[in-house]
Amino acid sequence: MKQREIWISDLSPVKGSEQRGIRPVVIISGNAMNDHLGISIICPLSSVIKNYAGCLVLQKNEINGLDQDSEVITFEINTIAKEGLIRKIGEISKEQLEVVIKGLNEVLRY
Repeated sequence: MKQREIWISDLSPVKGSEQRGIRPVVIISGNAMNDHLGISIICPLSSVIKNYAGCLVLQKNEINGLDQDSEVITFEINTIAKEGLIRKIGEISKEQLEVVIKGLNEVLRY
């Protein structure tokens, strides 16, 4: 599990309006954390694109492995156990990761 990878993950159980169920997530934690801890920091993806400020829209392609265009929901950043990561489907580019990190910084300033 490496930074920038997109995995199918099980985000259940959740409370309230959090993203739930089996869905793609992008790993945003650094590789030292990913390599040495049993957890990873992720942002969930949603195929319901709302163009939220600070969120990255990904067009489906062979590199990211998505079945549908999706939005990285930066304001729902989460830490999950590696056991919740089911299978890798693709990855985002370094430039896309920079957009996600910029979006996270914007969320932290709200």
